[in-house]
Amino acid sequence: MVSSLRRCSLWVINLYHRINAWFAALVTRHAPNKNIAVLDGVRAVACVAVIIFHINLLTYRLHLWSADTIGPFTSSLALAGDSGVTLFFILSGFLLFLPYARSLVLGSDWPSARRFYLRRAFRIIPGYYACLFLLILLTHREYLHRDHLKQLGLFLTFFMDSSPTTYRLINGPFWTLAVEWQFYLLLPLLALGMRPLVRRGGRYWRVTTLVLCLIGLMACGVVTRYAGFFLTLHPGQSFGLPHSVLNIAIFFFYGTVGNGLHGKFLEDFAVGMLVSLCYVMAGSTTVKNSFHILLRRLSPWLWGLGLLWLVVMALWEWNQLIPHTWAFLDPAFIQYNYLHELGLSLGFGCCVVAVLFGSAALQALFVWAPLRWIGLVSYSLYMWHLPFLSLLIFVVQPYIQQWNSAALYSLFWLWVLLIIMPFVSLSFLIIEKPWMEMGERWDIRRRKKAEIHRA
Repeated sequence: MVSSLRRCSLWVINLYHRINAWFAALVTRHAPNKNIAVLDGVRAVACVAVIIFHINLLTYRLHLWSADTIGPFTSSLALAGDSGVTLFFILSGFLLFLPYARSLVLGSDWPSARRFYLRRAFRIIPGYYACLFLLILLTHREYLHRDHLKQLGLFLTFFMDSSPTTYRLINGPFWTLAVEWQFYLLLPLLALGMRPLVRRGGRYWRVTTLVLCLIGLMACGVVTRYAGFFLTLHPGQSFGLPHSVLNIAIFFFYGTVGNGLHGKFLEDFAVGMLVSLCYVMAGSTTVKNSFHILLRRLSPWLWGLGLLWLVVMALWEWNQLIPHTWAFLDPAFIQYNYLHELGLSLGFGCCVVAVLFGSAALQALFVWAPLRWIGLVSYSLYMWHLPFLSLLIFVVQPYIQQWNSAALYSLFWLWVLLIIMPFVSLSFLIIEKPWMEMGERWDIRRRKKAEIHRA
């Protein structure tokens, strides 16, 4: 009996190492150059959190579990995975602002806006358009009719978050891609606007001024979110502006009225940009300057504080759904609408800094090869997981009463592992990767032409 268990355990360990080696080879082959490995794992966590949220929400609606059975605290955490979207926005702010932070603080070459926009287009548009048109052809053919051309235009131009006729339609996660794309369009302009002010003095002036600019951007996110909340409560208020002008401003700066004019999540991106500045100031994760040493020492505290703060944010969100569950959060009921997103971004920001400058043991969790692969395919996974989960519900709906709740919940995760993950991996390899490589080849040719021209 003991020898059988030993053989079985050795077989499991050997299988684990084989799978890990296979994923490591995949990641090595397909990861972009100059990739920050730990952030692949962080991106995977963000995507998995959103999937957990959707599975828990769908199974809650199917009455497979309830707050009465698992308690309010567990329920708060079970439905907190939607905050993974916030983590995605922070990562975008971090990674995309990194070359601008280096230029603003260290004086390196200013990034090319043309190169920035084209690389973003090669990375985002092909996968999104493929997903959009496949879903339209398979499930929403009404968008091919003449009376839906305006809505289709909003999807094609990444403004599907700004109208109640497109918000969370066709595919729920699409609205966040609109927010991302709009930030991409805005980022080079934001950095260019900061440049004259930041570059006036020495290193201390540059860092201090840039921090103040980013705090101001966070404040803009909160203020615009508050203004949207105010306009929702006072729809007749126009601030002396013609309603036609106000409606245009709402369309571009707030999003759809149906979601309380949620804003454009500038506070999330600004926190990511602030983390990017910290990364630049630290030099790198290997250069041991004084700021790097400080962040490394603070890493355990930032990790613990960030996680604890995120738990409080989850309780706050649940308290909005079920008022008076947590009495200590009742006085902040109104403030939730314009401060909760900032609270989430600060919590996640602390955790990202902790991972970037943390111990080898902490970083090892996020450079695990299977997790990094999920991070690499997370764009396709994010877009496709909800349609596939909806398909599963359509299939099992007639049999729900006959199945055990735990078995049905397990079936969702088997569906993710055995059906969704292989599909999105193929989507990454067949659609996303070739266009990314095309963008890289275009960039190399452009640089060579520029060098020849300078010579």
